[in-house]
Amino acid sequence: MPMALSDLLLLGQGKDLASERGVSCTGELPHPSEPGLIERARVARAALGERALVLGHHYQRDEVIAFADITGDSFKLAQAAAVATQAEYIIFCGVHFMAESADILTSSAQKVILPDLAAGCSMADMATASQVDECWKVLQEFGVASHTIPVTYMNSSAAIKSFTGENGGTVCTSSNAQRAMAWAFEQGEKVLFLPDQHLGRNTAVLSLGLSREDCVLWNPWKPQGGLTREEIINAKVILWRGHCSVHGRFTVDSVNEVRSRIPNVQVLVHPECQYEVVSSADVVGSTEMIIKTIEAAPSGSSWAIGTELNLVQRLAKTHTDKQIVFLDKDVCYCSTMNRIDLPHLVWVMESLLANHLVNQIRVDDKTAIYSKLALERMLALP
Repeated sequence: MPMALSDLLLLGQGKDLASERGVSCTGELPHPSEPGLIERARVARAALGERALVLGHHYQRDEVIAFADITGDSFKLAQAAAVATQAEYIIFCGVHFMAESADILTSSAQKVILPDLAAGCSMADMATASQVDECWKVLQEFGVASHTIPVTYMNSSAAIKSFTGENGGTVCTSSNAQRAMAWAFEQGEKVLFLPDQHLGRNTAVLSLGLSREDCVLWNPWKPQGGLTREEIINAKVILWRGHCSVHGRFTVDSVNEVRSRIPNVQVLVHPECQYEVVSSADVVGSTEMIIKTIEAAPSGSSWAIGTELNLVQRLAKTHTDKQIVFLDKDVCYCSTMNRIDLPHLVWVMESLLANHLVNQIRVDDKTAIYSKLALERMLALP
């Protein structure tokens, strides 16, 4: 069987027009095993000084986090980008939709850079602008769009955020999803939640007290979302059929297996996990809450954590007085988040020092207007 074009491309170099985001990367990356790479990173970071702000999502590799000025989840980093008025360059070590949000929230004089353009998000790509427009047309046809408030998870494209802002909705993260959905119900009678069905369902049922029957699942690949007119009209929450490829892999079997293997283990999971997993866990929380929970946990306690592996490993290394394991028996990094490595970070920093702007993320003005409105609504949530 012939090898696909994408199989022949080195990570971050070349271009595959059929790929999710494209992997163009002009110039030569440093070799990952180069002995002086860490020193090159230190020198470049020091030389850039306050001209640059390096943002690092918690799921990034340790080698990248080591050079981040601010680490956090998507909500914390969005706030950091919004107030970073002194920085000429925002180097966003995360994924594409996060860099888009930073570009929307920063001034036109600032440049947002994503070290590897291949760092996309499969969940974000599960809801395209054309698909969401088709869904909205159906809601309009059935007379429910006027009292439906769209809420989109931060893990969505700028185009989806723009749709949300234009139609009276807001953005949310895993840390403020409950507040965002409660706010939406104050504005209307029904919520269209994009694109993560699990976060939407867990928030509606476990946080706001709705029933599972109050929620219906819109499948963008089926006519009318695979739903009847009655189901759409009666639903309180319309969930988009999307999910996180990392958090979606955890199962109740994973929970039962770790409990049988480790006495008195506490299961701590992210709300992007499936409803059954979240219902079986001892503690559920955003990335920031997961970190704070482990920090506050007593010495000698045991934890099985259901979230991205880079973070779990970092917590285990940092809190050696506690037993910390990955919830699933198979290792699983976020494949797109994990694309950003030290060679890419060094490459962009050294390029900037050579007055060569690379991998800039720009959102067009029309999309940015309503996206910013949606993001500002999120940032203003009580």
